[in-house]
Amino acid sequence: MNEHAIAVRKMQKYIETHLDEVITPAQLAEVSHFSPWYSSRLFMQYLGMTPARYIRRLKLSRSALRLRDEKCRVIDVAMDMGFGSVDGYQRAFLAEFGLNPKEYARSPKPIRLFVPSLTETDEKREHIMENTRNIFITRTTRPERKVIIKRGVKADEYFAYCNEVGCDVWGILLSIRSICGEPVCMWLPEELRPAGTSKYVQGTEVSPDYDGEIPDGFEMISLPKSDYLMFQGEPFDEEDYVAAINEIWEAEKRYDPTLVGLEWDDLSPRIQLEPRGERGYIELVPVKPKKI
Repeated sequence: MNEHAIAVRKMQKYIETHLDEVITPAQLAEVSHFSPWYSSRLFMQYLGMTPARYIRRLKLSRSALRLRDEKCRVIDVAMDMGFGSVDGYQRAFLAEFGLNPKEYARSPKPIRLFVPSLTETDEKREHIMENTRNIFITRTTRPERKVIIKRGVKADEYFAYCNEVGCDVWGILLSIRSICGEPVCMWLPEELRPAGTSKYVQGTEVSPDYDGEIPDGFEMISLPKSDYLMFQGEPFDEEDYVAAINEIWEAEKRYDPTLVGLEWDDLSPRIQLEPRGERGYIELVPVKPKKI
């Protein structure tokens, strides 16, 4: 495994967990086990920006979500995020998103939030996890809703999708308030796929009466109320996300829904939530009452 990539990943994780604090070059150097100068150079090499720029972009995106979801003053958000002045914060927000934070707070619209990806290391970590791990299966219902999606062309999984539409779709979707709390990835059934469009898409579920802005290149489709079986694995190390996903896929293949009076529903989309190590990998597979 590349020790330089590991060092950058450690710095990213430190920034994520200490974003509300003042983060110094010395602290990042201590985490990476390299000098402040060399750790900053590695960060720039792998991520294309300095740690200071990375932290600023991440803070601006977090501040945008606060302005969208909370009734708070711009000055309070600016101070909480560590900006020296409201003017400085407003200039930074305008440069990042193309609109003034006061304007955005009054009328939130889709913007391109900064969603960093963890640095890739040389080791793929596609091994099977050691020891027996639990898979939790619960029944849940998704209400009637609409979903704002970005279609690909032929993609049937995440990496092919990113190659077709780019990897910044998630940041835009994250800026749209979801009725379920977060954006989703979906495998669409044939009935929801026009010719020449991908099975795999990313989207944000919104209310049936949503009348907000739809970003350019996106579209909105309607989904009926649907029942799902939610498959959730145990928490995992971020490096083990491939194994965590495969773990759920194998469980889905082995599970027989007829044992609980259900059968798979091929007319509703299968849903994938963002793989987050702290909560375990989650997928929702649509089901319907078994025909007698």
